[in-house]
Amino acid sequence: MATRPLPTAQTSRRPRFFMRWYYWLLLVIVAGYGLAFAMHWDDRGLLWVLERFESPTERKESIWLPDYQAVIDGKALPGMEKDEASDLAYNPQTKTLFAVMGKNPFLVELNLQGDVLRKMPLVGWSNPEGLTVMANGLIAITDEREHLLSIVKIDADTRELQRDNFPKYDLGTSVDQNKAFEAVAWDSRNQQLLLGEERPPALFTWKSDGSQTLSGDKQKLASNELDIRNLSALAIDPRTGHTLVLSADSHLLLELDETGEQVSFMTLLGGFNGLKKTIPRAEGVTMDEAGTLYMVSEPNLFYRFEKQK
Repeated sequence: MATRPLPTAQTSRRPRFFMRWYYWLLLVIVAGYGLAFAMHWDDRGLLWVLERFESPTERKESIWLPDYQAVIDGKALPGMEKDEASDLAYNPQTKTLFAVMGKNPFLVELNLQGDVLRKMPLVGWSNPEGLTVMANGLIAITDEREHLLSIVKIDADTRELQRDNFPKYDLGTSVDQNKAFEAVAWDSRNQQLLLGEERPPALFTWKSDGSQTLSGDKQKLASNELDIRNLSALAIDPRTGHTLVLSADSHLLLELDETGEQVSFMTLLGGFNGLKKTIPRAEGVTMDEAGTLYMVSEPNLFYRFEKQK
């Protein structure tokens, strides 16, 4: 009697497909967490939640970056495509802006609409990255490559600046010599310069009476609020005394109060705060006495933000 063959066991492909799907999901989760950690989205999320609990009075007493919208969005500075805009500062005496170009060192004076008024070559500088307007025509400029701070004096007739004609201060060594002192801001209330190291982000102060003379040595500020990938620029709001901290790598602008605590933030990604496109590499920030916010980005882009509420 013939025997009937046993049925052949069929291997199900579902478990194998499921395992592949599972591994892809795990990979996406790990990659997403890594990106969120690198961009500090977890910290931004926490700050966003904390912002919801700020009272109207507290918001009014701060800069409150969420209320700002771009009114000039990525205006090109003509003829500066290869010069790399590195920082920006507002001059309350002339009601104009000064930007420093790092690759081909020079200062450029702008009006508040981002139109070029004049260019001034910086002779003797290697890699100027930060600048701030002090008083009486004085401007402090940091040279990141040479770890030097210069305090120059300009007026309406200045057409060129020679570094050897002005006082220079040694900023000392940094943890990363190639990512050193990139930012500086004049704090008139406390009569001091606020200095920022790019990476790892760190803040320092250096006392001054507002002249070309600095007293003592720079002092490091203890801060655990700089949860950013790098520090590109600093500015002091003349109305509140709060500090603006710009990070190009994190596409972020932070507001810190007088105690160094985070108050608010603004993301520099396209689709937020009136920006049509992400700011490519935000390198400079400043604010005027009316609370208008200005930025420059490499290679040669100018931005202006105004508070809408």
